Amino acid sequence: QVPLVEPGGGLVQAGGSLRLSCTASGRTFRRYVMAWFRHAPGKEREFVAVISWSGGTTDYADSVKGRFTISRDNAENTVNLQMNSLTPEDTALYYCAATTSYGSFSRMGYNYWGQGTQVTVSS
Repeated sequence: QVPLVEPGGGLVQAGGSLRLSCTASGRTFRRYVMAWFRHAPGKEREFVAVISWSGGTTDYADSVKGRFTISRDNAENTVNLQMNSLTPEDTALYYCAATTSYGSFSRMGYNYWGQGTQVTVSS
């Protein structure tokens, strides 16, 4: 088990920036691949970004590439998502997720989920 907590989120104007953080409990955080997904109304939950155990490898959805940056701090048990140049299409409930193997961009590949944090981008 790796409980995940995601404070943060909020309302921001288009073109603005927001930083999401997710904190994990326990001493095994570095054993997990961490990712962010998002779920907009009327859409499927979609992959946003993923980072490997040490942080040396990352991947992004095409829709956020160049605007979002995922990072992690294994000493603090946190994974972050820096979101820049936000648009109303980025409005969604954002979830952090954990799994033990790298390579899945599907929600089915993740075992543990945070409760979600709302991001709203106004035009």
